[in-house]
Parts: sequence; C-alpha cells; structure tokens
Amino acid sequence: MKTTRWILSSIAMLLVLVACNGSGSQPQPEPFRMDLSEYAFNPSTIEVRDGQQVSLELVNIGAVDHEIMFGRDVMLTDDRPSGYMNDLFASSGIDPKVNGGEMEEHMGHEGFTVVVKPGESATLTFTLTEGAVGDWEFGCFEQEGVHYDAGMKGSFTVKP
Repeated sequence: MKTTRWILSSIAMLLVLVACNGSGSQPQPEPFRMDLSEYAFNPSTIEVRDGQQVSLELVNIGAVDHEIMFGRDVMLTDDRPSGYMNDLFASSGIDPKVNGGEMEEHMGHEGFTVVVKPGESATLTFTLTEGAVGDWEFGCFEQEGVHYDAGMKGSFTVKP
C-alpha cells in the first residue's frame, strides 16, 4: 500500500514539474526542411498550430531560382498566376524573419516573397497568430507563373 501511494505521489509530482517547466519558457521553433526543385515543394503539405513558432529551412535542390509565397486567392496578371491577393503575413500581422536567400518584389507579386538560388538555402522564421488560423497555400511564381502552373504549390494549414 505504501509503495502504491509513493508511486502515485511520484507520478503526480512529475506531472506538476513538467507542467510548470513549460509554462514560463519561450517555445522553440518547430523546424521544417522544405526542398525546392523543378517543379515541386517537398513536403507539399504543412500543418501547424496558432501560437506556434515555425522555422522553415528552404533548400533549393533544383537548377533554377525558386521562391516561396504564402497566401490565398491566386492573382492573375496577363492571364498568368503572379502571386496571392491575400498574403498570410500581412493578413495575420506576422513579421517573418529571413536568414539567407533574397526577399524580392517581382512585378505583379503581392506579399512577402523569399527567393532561393540553386544550391543555396534560406531560413524563414515566424510565429503564427490567431489571424492565421485556416487554410493557406504556398507557391512559386517564378518565370511568370510557369512554376506555379507546373505544380509548384502546396498547402499550409494553421489549426486553432
């Protein structure tokens, strides 16, 4: 009987310590590696949670420049996909940080764009807000939308 009480008390104490340890600490970014190639993102589906800090390592394993944009509602310029009407970051009040790659604005693009050259990588880090909850898309609109039309897109879901 004493042994059972001691085991139950120890388990309860351990659970309290684990719960207390996580409440005051800064969450570490959830790391993802995404390969960019002709003409795909791998993985092509990412699911995250509101409040989660994301660290997305973008690695261009292809032979040409690739970019990534996050948004909703593809925008057309001269009947070609050219970006998103609703940018994830601007719509949700998120301030992304980029290490490596190039942040560029291309003609016709709306929103935050990171371009990664062949053989190079960049890291995109951001913390999701409540405004980001829902289904989004990421895509590459290089070469006047040819990459997007060839299937270089994926889904980004933010759960509450």
